[in-house]
Amino acid sequence: MRYQPQKQYMDAAIEDVKTHTSLNEGGPFGACIVKDGEIISVAHNTVLRDHDPTKHAEINAIIKASQELKNHDLSGCVIYSTTEPCPMCFSAIHWANIDHIVYGTDISDVKKLGFNELDISNETMKDLGKSSLTISRDFEKEACQKLLNYWVSHSNKQLY
Repeated sequence: MRYQPQKQYMDAAIEDVKTHTSLNEGGPFGACIVKDGEIISVAHNTVLRDHDPTKHAEINAIIKASQELKNHDLSGCVIYSTTEPCPMCFSAIHWANIDHIVYGTDISDVKKLGFNELDISNETMKDLGKSSLTISRDFEKEACQKLLNYWVSHSNKQLY
């Protein structure tokens, strides 16, 4: 059975980014992890705040969810990401045994903004790694694109 994404979970990820954008903690990226219809964690990118290139929204959300569930195995979970997870985040999602990825904008959308992205899609990563997770792309894409535009409009933004 195909997973049916729910708007309120992507909204939670978007709102977390909006709340923290003016703090210039990282880029315009948010993630929300859900299990059995309950939000387990919501996180945003903190690369700049933490001086750590691995502190992407998805990684932060996985850490929080693992701590909340007291388990490294996040089987049965779905991750919502405002932008298609990068190869590092996709790998972490795979290793955490998350069942499904839902994302809004594509890696190419943020690469156009100047972010240092590897142009390797989640579908390619899935195929190369023979991963069993499923993917829903372009979910709430317009809202996620508005989030990128919101970030672009801030004078204190910083690319990395």
